[in-house]
Amino acid sequence: MNAPRTRVQRRPVHGVLLLDKPQGISSNTALQKARRLYRAEKAGHTGVLDPLATGLLPVCFGEATKFAQYLLDADKAYTATLKLGEASSTGDAEGEIIATARVDISAAEFQTACQALTGAIRQVPPMFSALKHEGRPLYEYARKGIVIERKARDITIYSINVEAFNAPQALINVRCSKGTYIRTLSEDIAKHIGTFAHLTALRRTETAGFTIAQSHSLEALEALGEAARDALLLPCDVLVQHLPRITLDDESVKMLKFGQQPEFHAVNLPAGTPIRVYSENGGFIGLADYLADKGRLKAVRLMNTAA
Repeated sequence: MNAPRTRVQRRPVHGVLLLDKPQGISSNTALQKARRLYRAEKAGHTGVLDPLATGLLPVCFGEATKFAQYLLDADKAYTATLKLGEASSTGDAEGEIIATARVDISAAEFQTACQALTGAIRQVPPMFSALKHEGRPLYEYARKGIVIERKARDITIYSINVEAFNAPQALINVRCSKGTYIRTLSEDIAKHIGTFAHLTALRRTETAGFTIAQSHSLEALEALGEAARDALLLPCDVLVQHLPRITLDDESVKMLKFGQQPEFHAVNLPAGTPIRVYSENGGFIGLADYLADKGRLKAVRLMNTAA
């Protein structure tokens, strides 16, 4: 007879963990493993990585989840390994090989194709993706053999650097905007040459200014005590460092927290952009909108003062 499982005593944890997601598990499974390690009451991640993919997955605990959405819009960087000459049903190594084509591709041909796909381009998301159609992710339809029409989306490929090339294998470093599917990019590069390709490995190396060197594996976290693990958490406001910052006096902070709009006048604050608000002692209060026409601030998302 199996012994009863011990119930984990959850606790309030607030901050951001830069996790190095391992291969072979979903982003949500990685998130839940990290949450159990920290015994966190609340957790969420910022941007999905496929099971095949590894690398940087920022995990938000507690109050940090309020600001996770601001990381979804961030630019990202990946290292991708392509196998040319073979098309996969999923665009990566998890699918079946469904077509083959030429593999006698020169390094110059491959480089030219990468350059052609650099800049502002339009990309059709793959069927094997978490994008929703009528409330269900596309990959659910794909597994049943159902193809849903997808609209092309505007993305930006800032750079594609060819790290290594030995046909049919290629290793590239990609810097791109949000919403970019590297599987689709690899297929489009191959299409430009007149062949097929699929991903055999993918690693996210950067997002929103964070790098893979700052991340921690689940194994490393498991080996630490609770205090040492907690010390690895970054403060909640790291998620919004790209936004303008202001400091308010105690009375104005109090007004914001009570849903009021304190008076504030500024010259260079951009309209329509949330502003980071701090107290005079340096504490992060949250985000506010600057109502330039009224000369006032309106709360957008505030830290829970009890946290």
